[in-house]
Amino acid sequence: MAEPGELPGPLAAALREALRARFPGVELGSAEPMAGGASRATWRVALRGGPPEHPVVVVRTNPEGAPPADLALEGRLLDSAHRAGLPVPAVLAAIPGPPAALVLAFVDGEVLPRRVLQDPVLAGARAVLGGQCGEALARLHRIPVEDLPEVAARPQLAHGGAEAQLVMVRRLLDDLGQPHPALELGWRWLADHPPPAGPLVLVHGDFRTGNLIVGPEGLRAVLDWELAHLGDPLEDLGWLCTPAWRFGSPLPVGGFGSLEDLVTAYERAGGRAVDPGALAWWTAFGSLRWGALSTLQAMTHIRGVRRSLELAAIGRRVCETEADLLDALDQLAPLEGPGSEDGADPVAEVDDAAGIESAGARVGKTGGWLPHDLPRAADLLETVAEHLEGELADQVAGRQRFLVRVAANVVRVVAREVRLGPGQEAEHRARLAVLGVADDAELALALRDGRLGALDPRVRHAVRAAVAAKLAVANPRRLQAAGYRAPGSPERQG
Repeated sequence: MAEPGELPGPLAAALREALRARFPGVELGSAEPMAGGASRATWRVALRGGPPEHPVVVVRTNPEGAPPADLALEGRLLDSAHRAGLPVPAVLAAIPGPPAALVLAFVDGEVLPRRVLQDPVLAGARAVLGGQCGEALARLHRIPVEDLPEVAARPQLAHGGAEAQLVMVRRLLDDLGQPHPALELGWRWLADHPPPAGPLVLVHGDFRTGNLIVGPEGLRAVLDWELAHLGDPLEDLGWLCTPAWRFGSPLPVGGFGSLEDLVTAYERAGGRAVDPGALAWWTAFGSLRWGALSTLQAMTHIRGVRRSLELAAIGRRVCETEADLLDALDQLAPLEGPGSEDGADPVAEVDDAAGIESAGARVGKTGGWLPHDLPRAADLLETVAEHLEGELADQVAGRQRFLVRVAANVVRVVAREVRLGPGQEAEHRARLAVLGVADDAELALALRDGRLGALDPRVRHAVRAAVAAKLAVANPRRLQAAGYRAPGSPERQG
């Protein structure tokens, strides 16, 4: 692996040759790794002696073993998008390889979601960004699919509307082999209530906050086209509206805009009429899809394919997406009849962390009889987290500072599990017993084969209570923000 500041040797030589074919006499300057998309390594490379409009370029490369054809297709997608009027980086060169690479013009602006959503300098951009995204998506969905026959031939992506996407998620969940009753419940209801089929068009596949370059005037470029495929146009709109990409903002479109702005601009720019119910279905599907993909990322770490602190941490955040999915189902399919009242009752025992700890004590798994001196394990872990976030974080910068904060959060997750886990286990076993199942795997299977229904209030309440228990460990602030936290929970939430 190359050190920061230098490209791998073969890539540098190929890049120099490709650029000199277009800009004679150009020399490569410093190279800086950038945060890329899901499957590309990305570099920002300074140029010397090149045209003044390109002082730096962006170089995207495939991971080792990936087919170069996908990178070449991404270049053709960007060219097609540019001709259709979408804001995208200009393609300066395509290197067939090996090593294969794509050379793009550098587009200045902000990509980091929290800055896009919070920076005062971008306040004006946020006011118009929803409409700009609607217009960009309408232009994308009007690109003739026959212009890019290679897109439909990509075997690793699911092509088609709601049914094809549900099959993709079903296969992914089955391959992962991890029981997630909340995801099974969501899949079951969505599969039983598909939206009207739309025309198959070219969709981006990952159009969201974090893949948009934003300047003070608004949208400057749409990035990361490696998941483009043929699908229902509402797949793109629903993905942009998925709660995961709001990053804590209450605004439904990417955390920056309103549905009215998005839909009005989309339809005005030539997109098909948007059915609100179908858009709500695709938004809920976005949470289902992200829950499955987050589980995949965690299993990539657990199975040793790629050991990563970030991937490990993502695994403990699946419950946040499960909560988003359950919230969406509450809107799409409100429970009716006895026992269907929402509110504190379904999650009260689980949300009450003090109650969970006392339940653990009742079954003899917690309490003051451990043969260890103070401080307890949870306190030691909290101390380590405080050190990471405080003294150590102040000594590093950039990505290392980010990773230190991720590590501190992981330590706190473990501390809360040590403190709350035994009692949560007792409560969860009791809930499963009421449903007549032994564990999450049996509950997931019962939802999949129809023995238990997605509209059964006992099931919905049990699954929501389980997700709330996971949130109490993984992200208690989410519980508090959603109104789930019960009186008596510990004051320390971080």
